Amino acid sequence: MSKPRDGLGSLLPVLNYLKPYKARLVAASLALLFTAGATLSLGWGLQTLIDEGFGGGTSADLRSAIGLLLTIAAAMAVGTFVRFYLVSWLGERVSADLRKAVFENIVRLHPGYFESNRSGEIMSRLTTDTTLLQTIIGSSFSMALRSSLTLVGALVMMFVTNLKLSLIIAVGVPLVLLPILVFGRRVRRLSNQSQDSIASVGSYAGEIIQHIRVVQSYTREQFESDAFALEVERAFAIARKRIRQRALLICTAILLLFAGMSGMLWEGGQDVISGRMSGGELGAFVFYAIMVGSGVATISEVWGELQRAAGAAERLVELTRTQSLIADPVTPCSAQLSSQPSLALENVTFRYPTRPDVAALEAFSLPIESGRSLALVGPSGAGKSTVFELLQRFYDPQEGRVTIDGIDIRDLNLQQLREQIALVPQQPALFTGDVRYNIAYGRPNATEAEIQAAARTAHAHEFISQLPAGYDSHLGEQGVRLSGGQRQRIALARAILNDPKILLLDEATSALDTESEYHVQKALEELMQGRTTVIIAHRLSTILHADKIAVMDKGRLVATGKHQALLQDNALYARLAQLQFRESDSES
Repeated sequence: MSKPRDGLGSLLPVLNYLKPYKARLVAASLALLFTAGATLSLGWGLQTLIDEGFGGGTSADLRSAIGLLLTIAAAMAVGTFVRFYLVSWLGERVSADLRKAVFENIVRLHPGYFESNRSGEIMSRLTTDTTLLQTIIGSSFSMALRSSLTLVGALVMMFVTNLKLSLIIAVGVPLVLLPILVFGRRVRRLSNQSQDSIASVGSYAGEIIQHIRVVQSYTREQFESDAFALEVERAFAIARKRIRQRALLICTAILLLFAGMSGMLWEGGQDVISGRMSGGELGAFVFYAIMVGSGVATISEVWGELQRAAGAAERLVELTRTQSLIADPVTPCSAQLSSQPSLALENVTFRYPTRPDVAALEAFSLPIESGRSLALVGPSGAGKSTVFELLQRFYDPQEGRVTIDGIDIRDLNLQQLREQIALVPQQPALFTGDVRYNIAYGRPNATEAEIQAAARTAHAHEFISQLPAGYDSHLGEQGVRLSGGQRQRIALARAILNDPKILLLDEATSALDTESEYHVQKALEELMQGRTTVIIAHRLSTILHADKIAVMDKGRLVATGKHQALLQDNALYARLAQLQFRESDSES
């Protein structure tokens, strides 16, 4: 987390989002000034009503005074309508723009960022915090400005109306502002804690819902309910402290204010009794004093909201300003890549940011020939998945380099690099949408014929056609309505449609039943033709079909070669192959 700004300074970067809408902001400001002026003129209307309407002695005088009040009220109503509409529009617009800015930056951050930042907390910032800011900009901030204008205007009118009584009120105003400043700091600190606790609750619930089958299969429903209840109670305890501070702020402000007004009314009443001022002047003065009081009360209440907004703004601005560790080069390489590019890792040493003391790869060099297939073999933790991460440039190595056609991938635009690659993972990622959307995810402008051709190549067209709405069938969250083999074939169809030059296969058949494996394997064979392919191999069948095998262990390259040669020359490979043979025998 970045260091918090002092006071309301955290809101300034958010207010910059108002700049594109200067015309509406100016119109809203004019409406605000007009409404404040109309509100202040009510004191003059009230004085006229008492001294001339009631004191004039004729119906005409009373009619004229009431007509003046109605005219002022109409002006207030029109000004309030314009102000409310424009300010509310600005609040919604800025909230929408801020959400877009935050999300646009999030989707470009390096994957390592999400290892140390929970998705639930990020979602809370994207939704809850932006909604809070929308309320502040579209309502509370406008109320604070209006109250400030009427407060200053009412103070000026009070001094014009009666100097002595105004001094009594003026002494009380600083006494009211003092607790606002004291309690405001506490409210802001607790607001930050409250927003963090809400994010924690959302993150916890999201994780449990995502893994609900595991929770229920291990009968951990009651445990998770109790744990969630503790998170909720923790959030409530922080919110209770924040509410108490705000309540104390408002209570103190009102008590001090009305103590001052009581002294003013006593002095003013004495002046009316002695004839030193008229009833209309006292009525106007009381009206202005009430405006001062209500202005202070509103500001004291809104101040707490503004402090909460400052906390939310800090969190959102932090997200918009977070820089990805993986960025496009200042001057990208313009060289054209071949149709079957070669790859290479050259003396690479890499440590994950979350595990800086452990080398996932160390002094690792591996050439990957153009248009050929290479299988990565090794025990768990050998660094096979890390090779995939580096080839896609999700991370940069601390030492060495990764090349494509001899070009350091750091010299290429990320889009230019990743357009050449398609990953088919062990657990395919499907989105909440229909079949067509998921297949065409990498090529949204693909035609229906191209989508269906890719599905046929992936051996998926037959089962898709049997779905209730065919290619328009919705798959549910993460493709929950399909079997594992069907999800895998949808992912394969997506890769086929993308027509990549480089194919990364994280053993896409290891978790499938025999029939699904057959269909997926056939689709993979067609997909691999004429492409540079790297495979994380878990099954012997995949190893045997690869042009070359690389044996890895503890982040180092142990050996490379063909299956038979490695069986004779490499003990680690022989042991892994023996285990694979045993598994194959037991499965058969």
